[in-house]
Amino acid sequence: MRKWAIPSALVLLCLLSLLSDHGRKVQANAEEGAVDPPKVQEKIGAVPNGLQTDSDVVKRESESISSRSLRNNAEKFEFQAEVSRLMDIIINSLYSNKDIFLRELISNASDALDKIRFLSLTDKEVLGEGDTSKLDIQIKLDKEKKILSLRDRGIGMTKEDLIKNLGTIAKSGTSAFVEKMQSSGDLNLIGQFGVGFYSVYLVADYVEVISKHNDDKQYVWESKADGAFAISEDTWNEPLGRGTEIRLHLRDEAQEYLEESKLKELVKKYSEFINFPIYIWASKEVDVEVPADEDESSDEEETSDSGSSEEGEDEDAEKSEDDDAEKKSKTKKVKETTYEWELLNDVKAIWLRSPKEVTDEEYTKFYHSLAKDFSDEKPLAWSHFTAEGDVEFKAVLFVPPKAPQDLYESYYNTNKANLKLYVRRVFISEEFDELLPKYLSFLKGLVDSDTLPLNVSREMLQAHSSLKTIKKKLIRKALDMIRKIAEEDPDESSGKDEKEVETSGDDDEKKGQYTKFWNEFGKSIKLGIIEDATNRNRLAKLLRFESTKSDGKLTSLDQYISRMKSGQKDIFYITGTSKEQLEKSPFLERLKKKNYEVIFFTDPVDEYLMQYLMDYEGKQFQNVSKEGLKIGKEKNKELKESFKELTKWWKNALASDNVDEVKISNRLDNTPCVVVTSKYGWSANMEKIMQSQTLSDSSKQAYMRGKRILEINPRHPIIKELRERVAKDSEDEGVKQTAQLIYQTALMESGFNLPDPKDFASRIYSSVKSSLNISPDATIEDDDDDVEETETESDTKDSAVKDEL
Repeated sequence: MRKWAIPSALVLLCLLSLLSDHGRKVQANAEEGAVDPPKVQEKIGAVPNGLQTDSDVVKRESESISSRSLRNNAEKFEFQAEVSRLMDIIINSLYSNKDIFLRELISNASDALDKIRFLSLTDKEVLGEGDTSKLDIQIKLDKEKKILSLRDRGIGMTKEDLIKNLGTIAKSGTSAFVEKMQSSGDLNLIGQFGVGFYSVYLVADYVEVISKHNDDKQYVWESKADGAFAISEDTWNEPLGRGTEIRLHLRDEAQEYLEESKLKELVKKYSEFINFPIYIWASKEVDVEVPADEDESSDEEETSDSGSSEEGEDEDAEKSEDDDAEKKSKTKKVKETTYEWELLNDVKAIWLRSPKEVTDEEYTKFYHSLAKDFSDEKPLAWSHFTAEGDVEFKAVLFVPPKAPQDLYESYYNTNKANLKLYVRRVFISEEFDELLPKYLSFLKGLVDSDTLPLNVSREMLQAHSSLKTIKKKLIRKALDMIRKIAEEDPDESSGKDEKEVETSGDDDEKKGQYTKFWNEFGKSIKLGIIEDATNRNRLAKLLRFESTKSDGKLTSLDQYISRMKSGQKDIFYITGTSKEQLEKSPFLERLKKKNYEVIFFTDPVDEYLMQYLMDYEGKQFQNVSKEGLKIGKEKNKELKESFKELTKWWKNALASDNVDEVKISNRLDNTPCVVVTSKYGWSANMEKIMQSQTLSDSSKQAYMRGKRILEINPRHPIIKELRERVAKDSEDEGVKQTAQLIYQTALMESGFNLPDPKDFASRIYSSVKSSLNISPDATIEDDDDDVEETETESDTKDSAVKDEL
């Protein structure tokens, strides 16, 4: 055994020496790793094979990165003129809110992911295999090169898509945005016009877009926003598999966007509710145990030995303690920087949660994300509900705080909807106008159904029977939500509820909310009454207007009915261009005197509205400027008989003016006469509206004009005197002229356009002459200047003749 003792000892010493050298190498490698980040393949975290960081990829990066110039071998293009104009505004923008660029890029990436996921419903192979099939968004920073990268595994773009999508824009959207920017300067509006990509030039002076579509090769789009862009086949970057990577070469003044904390803050603020995971390549320091250095261990042993030589009897105990310490000192903890993908939007889809669990702040944040509305205003109301039965779905509806400027400009020519449709958490479409009627298109929200089929085309889905059920329930919930705004508004409460409202805690916040809603979206409610016969009564309850008794505030039909006089059967209203004009209308004289309330309708759409809203709660509507008005008892026959001669004569005198009848009026007090129309014809206001239409045809409108009726006030002295004059001499031309003038004045005061203003003016001047005792044959004097000018011309001719002679 002793023969093998010495060789064995030597072998053991050699092994220990090798282990010590290996330990030093491991430690050295660990220290290097603390300085240089590990390769992506080694520390990829939750999403393998993301944006690559290894040295091979760095070598393959474009030569243009350093010089920021377009590649020489790329195919050059020029931007559309509208795009150049837009980019010029964005690049030269002096506004501070440049943060929106990240919001827009993430929104576009989400759209691309939605498209590929939708295609995968019918063809799973489009997603590919492995990491390519993972639908996510990745953000990466390169502080040294000042590059911010954002990548998605969405549908990607072909070469043609790159030219079309990034070189041109729909002209209408761009023009609308440019005009809005020049008037308001609000960059937040950029997401509402489909020009979000170009917000990258708020922070970057050179942009690369690398994209791979399943049907094409991988291409690179690049531009310095100098009026041109270039596209080339990508043979140097890492193959994407599918999707798009956008590299922003940041300006010097935009270096704050190279900080992880800044990007995390922006994602939380703007994109928290994006339906796909958003990752950032984040760094963090961790404690790592590494082998201790041998020299340090030996120094510690020497120090320990020198300090433990005082008492001889304790040497054995101290040696055993030193042995334990020696074993522990072979490793130590050091700080090491590692990189991994960190998830930024881990919030559950809000519509999948119980409404009781969601706070008002969360609903507001979700609305801002959903509607791309990043103002500070809260939505006016929201409704979060689950429908069960034959059709099951979850929905969240919002009433925006403001109406879009173009809400009614092309109301009947667009199919714009603001409701996103999901089927089993899979986004289907946001251009789906079958879920809500057009008049409710101002609502924002989403619907997620477990009942609708996934693997059908959009056209087939539109015809699916379940949609009718969903639409019906959505309309009911939407109208209930709007009605609730009114019920919770203290200004809307009737007198008997005022005490209860005063005791409520949040009355200040809800005060005036329905007035705000009505001012923004009241026209939509009126259009709903016209278009939706099924819900006409529900919508009529939401109708608001001013009246002769509303004291300048909005009132409802229910409140009007509560104030009706006993025995009043009709709801009185009048239409016109303004409240101030209508308050002075002669049609209201008798009604005001008898304390009847009259509704003012001053919106042009009100004329169409009242053709459909014939009654409410058993009460008929009566236009006080039309025939058929009943106030109290009818005039006695004796009075009618005493004016019979005048009315008959006047009707014949106005035969050329298409006056159908002249009769005693029951609506006048201080005015001698008015002109009313037949019950089912156009009112004076409606005639004006139709005549102002660009493509109106007066010949075709003639049959819709109501028959005109001249109503006279039998108590007025003018009418009494006219009766006496007619009875004395019905052929008197002066009386005929006066009667014609009275009629034309009444026609104008009743809201009609005069058919012959010149004739009316001539009659007025003749009347003025008579009142001033000026002879009707009086002539106008010649102008002296004309005489002098004539004389000068003749003198000039005479002098010219003399010169010739």
